[in-house]
Amino acid sequence: MIRVLLADDQHLVRGALAALLSLEDDIEVVGQVGRGDEVVAEVGALRPDVVLMDVEMPGIDGLAAAAAVRATAPATQVLIVTTFGRTGYLRRAMEAGALGFVVKDAPAEALAAAIRRVARGERVVDPTLAAATLAGGASPLTGRERDVLVAARDGATVADIARRLFLSEGTVRNYLSSVIAKTGTRNRMEALRAAEESGWL
Repeated sequence: MIRVLLADDQHLVRGALAALLSLEDDIEVVGQVGRGDEVVAEVGALRPDVVLMDVEMPGIDGLAAAAAVRATAPATQVLIVTTFGRTGYLRRAMEAGALGFVVKDAPAEALAAAIRRVARGERVVDPTLAAATLAGGASPLTGRERDVLVAARDGATVADIARRLFLSEGTVRNYLSSVIAKTGTRNRMEALRAAEESGWL
């Protein structure tokens, strides 16, 4: 039996996934969480074989949670299941140690097959997304530059970003300057647009 933990902030989606997976003879949903910062504790308590993880969740996002699971429970595999088929997400998911990445509009049988393959230690990636990611090339941004740019998404000030990321305002300005230079843009909003279009976020 493959033991699965569902991590998704939408109750309806979690319920639908649980109902779909309950139809499979060899898959058992052993737990559900709605926040990224609840995942590691549940993995520790339940010891699932696979975590089905959404990307955008409160607390910490699914990619950070995936990295934390890999660091604390290496026997548990992570399968990212997201609405957002972005190349940047796929790249970051692989960096975080996730074995699989599929989009939520995949057929139910494809999801069950992906869970089985990930549980066996095989890599499963949406082929269209994989091709787009390879075509996009490697990101020139460091992890911290990417964090600062993502924190700037909602129009946050330098002071806001510094507070969120526990950095000094000078350090945030330096990261933003570096990102603007690397993307060949004139300001942080243009840099954000360019990085998103290139699949670097």
